Order: sequence, then C-alpha cells, then structure tokens
Amino acid sequence: MSKFIQYLRDTRGELRHVSWPTQKQTIVFTALVIAISILTAIYLGVFDFFFTKGISLFI
Repeated sequence: MSKFIQYLRDTRGELRHVSWPTQKQTIVFTALVIAISILTAIYLGVFDFFFTKGISLFI
C-alpha cells in the first residue's frame, strides 16, 4: 500500500510542474475544436452525398 501512496505523492508533485492553460485559452481551444469538427462533418457529409449520388447513377 505504501507504493501506491508514494505513487500518488509523486503524481501530485509532477502535476505542480504542469503549465495549465488559462480560462481564455481553454475557451478558444474548445471553440476551435468544435468548429473544426463541424467543418469536417460538413465536408465528409457533402463528399458522402455526392459519392452516393455518383454511385447510384453509375449503377
């Protein structure tokens, strides 16, 4: 059990060295991820639509 407690202490010490993002950075990065996800979904949806129409015309 002492190894586990030492592990938790070491982990806590390492987390103090982490450079955490500010609230503004977190909001901006979250918005960026959402925007890129939406754009990717639209791109793939349009590609799928035209690919499906092309295949159905071919068959």
